[in-house]
Amino acid sequence: MVDEIRVGHTPDADDAFMFYAIENELIPMNNFRIVHHVEDIEKLNKRALDHELEITAISAHALAYLSNYTILMSGGSFGINYGPIIVSKEKNSLDNVSNGVIGIPGYMTSAYLLMTISLGKQKCKEFLFSDIPDAVFNNLVDYGLIIHESQITYESQELHKLFDLGQWWNKTSGGLPVPLGINVASNNLMNISRIRDFDELLKNSIQYSLDHLEEAIEFASKYGRGTQRSVLTEFVKMYVNEFTLDMREQGKSSISKLFELAHEKGIIEKNVPLKYSR
Repeated sequence: MVDEIRVGHTPDADDAFMFYAIENELIPMNNFRIVHHVEDIEKLNKRALDHELEITAISAHALAYLSNYTILMSGGSFGINYGPIIVSKEKNSLDNVSNGVIGIPGYMTSAYLLMTISLGKQKCKEFLFSDIPDAVFNNLVDYGLIIHESQITYESQELHKLFDLGQWWNKTSGGLPVPLGINVASNNLMNISRIRDFDELLKNSIQYSLDHLEEAIEFASKYGRGTQRSVLTEFVKMYVNEFTLDMREQGKSSISKLFELAHEKGIIEKNVPLKYSR
């Protein structure tokens, strides 16, 4: 029996790279028929509140507002001493950050939570993540919290890095990977056996792309937003790493640490229950 399931992932090169073999059915599909829902991460975070999809990518931060989900071991986005950065148009410091407005990719994103843990609550304005560099350059906001390929291209947009949240996290956490995006399965819509089957499928898809790098990058370039192929490849290699295939105990520890710090700072009031596929 084939199960048709809805799977949410983002219009980003790293997600497209991971789903290359699944979308093109280049590997055994474990009796799944996939209906792809490709949307911005903050939209997926909000859709997860109502269990609209069987499987979805979400920000790790979004777990604080969800219930009855299982975290997959594969497909996570973890930075290794790198992560979201704060930029500005001028070469200045963060000394006056509280007097300005920061463009952010969403209040449920992990980037926002990391920034709030490190700098406290700030005045923010939401933008589609890809619009933040232009918003900073055009003086719509004073600072920008940037994610995805903008972390590599911001200098070409005449912006300046003020703060690297990945490096801050590395020091704060004692060297754990930076927890950014994860994949979760709705326990309302799937049983644990099939959740594990999909987890295996996604891991196999990621491994296929790593084994067929050039063709998978070519496929992923449809979400490159005009980014040069070399930059796109660098970005994919940054966020499809050893913890993407399997987050292992280090990945689990990093997610726990994120919520521990957020709870200590009073940003998240409750303890967040974490259930993994294995």
